[in-house]
Amino acid sequence: MGNKFSCKAKNHSSNNGSKSSRRFGTNNNKSQRKLQATTDEELLHMQALSLAIQHHQSSQRFEGSMSRRIGSTSSRRIKNGDPQSNTTPKQQKQSPEILENLETKKIVLIHGEGFGAWCWYKTIALLEESGMLPTALDLTGSGIDLKDTNNVTTLEEYSKPLIDYMQNLPEDDKVILVGHSSGGACVSYALEHFQHKISKAVFLCGTMVADGQKPFDVFAEELGSAELFMKESKFLIHGNGKDNPPTGFMFEKQQMRGLYFNQSPAKDIALAMVSVRPIPLGPIMENLSLTKEKYGKGRRFYIQTLDDHALSPDTQEKLVRENPPEGVFKIKGSDHCPFFSKPQSLHKILVEIAQIA
Repeated sequence: MGNKFSCKAKNHSSNNGSKSSRRFGTNNNKSQRKLQATTDEELLHMQALSLAIQHHQSSQRFEGSMSRRIGSTSSRRIKNGDPQSNTTPKQQKQSPEILENLETKKIVLIHGEGFGAWCWYKTIALLEESGMLPTALDLTGSGIDLKDTNNVTTLEEYSKPLIDYMQNLPEDDKVILVGHSSGGACVSYALEHFQHKISKAVFLCGTMVADGQKPFDVFAEELGSAELFMKESKFLIHGNGKDNPPTGFMFEKQQMRGLYFNQSPAKDIALAMVSVRPIPLGPIMENLSLTKEKYGKGRRFYIQTLDDHALSPDTQEKLVRENPPEGVFKIKGSDHCPFFSKPQSLHKILVEIAQIA
């Protein structure tokens, strides 16, 4: 989009004992300090929010349905750890030398229902700083992909940007796939069709369903059965008229805040509120066909979010128990969007998974 931002980083060498003089003093540099008060993370927030608003208003598309990476990360540094995290900034920042012997540095980030590539902006920045090569995709009808979600009826169609990416990947190349929420179904689909190109598959509080299950089944505890939801939900969208079956759904903003963002920063919630798109029903109501010969040979990992109101910890534990992955990781204090609420902890786990031989 060509947007450029020029904001200075906050000076962190302040002294607590001078709080009073900072507040009431007449220092001529006071206004300058305010101009410098923007932290690196706030800069990323502004860049992402500005970009999302511009997308929302102009509906412009980037080439190939792949969102441009949000925010310059060349000068980004980790200042503080996540709240309630036991890791220090030194532990969270991985040395690029440690990452030299990986099977692959390529990591593809797949968003969940209603989201887009924009939601990964913090994760992209941190992964790039660690020497990884992240790519975030917009699924069909999501983010800045202009296709009408009412016309997205199958999981294959919904996953087409991911399918295209995998098909264009050289035969001797591999990637790590990360699927958030219902994006886990897209990862499962990719495992079934491109298992030889996938180094590891990571389900981030995701729909890691078994053969024959619907992605929607995972959310039954919070939303009710698929049959009941299709008949009675007030969030349904009838894109082809009231007399025809529903084509999608969209939560009210207040509902989304409670389900998805109960621990997320206000700025990230604001970004989401202007960026989320209606969710196509067809892909999440489709029964997956997964085989032991293909999907079953993939290396799967699951990341649980322990303060999740959209997909409860009990439900996530059930998914892991019924369809055991190779490894399970947990993020304390994270809501359904750890890329917002616990970006440092999420980053550390993703790097750790990448390093598993």
